[in-house]
Amino acid sequence: MKTWLAAICLLLFSQTGESQSLINQIKNGVNTVTGNNSGSNLSNDEVVKGLKEALNVGTNNATGKASRMDGFYKNSLIKIPFPPEAKVVESTARNLGMSSQVDKFVMTMNRAAEEASKEAAPIFINAVKTMTITDGITILRGGDGAATNYLKGRTQNDLTVKFSPIVKRAINKVQLTKYWKPIVTKYNKIPGVKKQNPDLDKYVTGKALEGLFKLIAEEENKIRKDPAARVSEILRKVFG
Repeated sequence: MKTWLAAICLLLFSQTGESQSLINQIKNGVNTVTGNNSGSNLSNDEVVKGLKEALNVGTNNATGKASRMDGFYKNSLIKIPFPPEAKVVESTARNLGMSSQVDKFVMTMNRAAEEASKEAAPIFINAVKTMTITDGITILRGGDGAATNYLKGRTQNDLTVKFSPIVKRAINKVQLTKYWKPIVTKYNKIPGVKKQNPDLDKYVTGKALEGLFKLIAEEENKIRKDPAARVSEILRKVFG
C-alpha cells in the first residue's frame, strides 16, 4: 500500500472537516501495512505539505521530461508512432522513396506532443483536487498504480477537451501538416487505394496524454519506492 496515496486521503479528510479519529484510523492503517511509523509523528499540516510537494514534484518531473527536446521522440516508452490506421500510407510512402519525409513527420508529431506538454502540469494538479473522500479510500485500498489509474479513468475525457486546443496550437507551431500533406497527397493519388486522412489533432492529443500518464506512473513509483526521489526534508519525513 502506498504511503503517498494514503496522504491523498489525509488531505481530503482534513480539508473537508472530517474528525481527527478518522484521520488517525487511516494513518494507523497505513503504518500497519507499510511498517512506517513516521505517520504517527506527523501533524496534519506536515502531511498536507508533503502531499502537495509530492504532487508538484511528480507532475513537474513528468511534464518536464515530456516537454524537453526529444522528451517524446527519443523515449521509447512514449514515442508517438505513425498513425496505426494509416500504416499502409507509411509503407507505401517509404516504397515511393519518401522515407525522409515519413521520418520527419513522425518527429514533428512528437515535437507537437513535447510542445503541448509544457502546459500540462496545472491540468493534472487541478484534476487531483476533484477527488472525493470515497475516491481517496478507493485509491488507498487499490494496488500498484491506483492513483494514476484513477486520474486516467476519471479525468481522461475532461483532460482531452482541455488538452486538445493546446495540442492544436502546438501542431500549428511545429507545422505538422506541412510534413503530412505531401505524404498523404501522393498516396491518395495512387489508383484504387482507400483515401486516407486521419485526424492528426485527435491522434496526437490521445498519444500525448497516454505518454504523460505513463510518465506520471513512473514518478508515482519513484516517490513511493526510491528514497532518492524524495528531494526535500518534508518528502523524506512523510514518505520515509
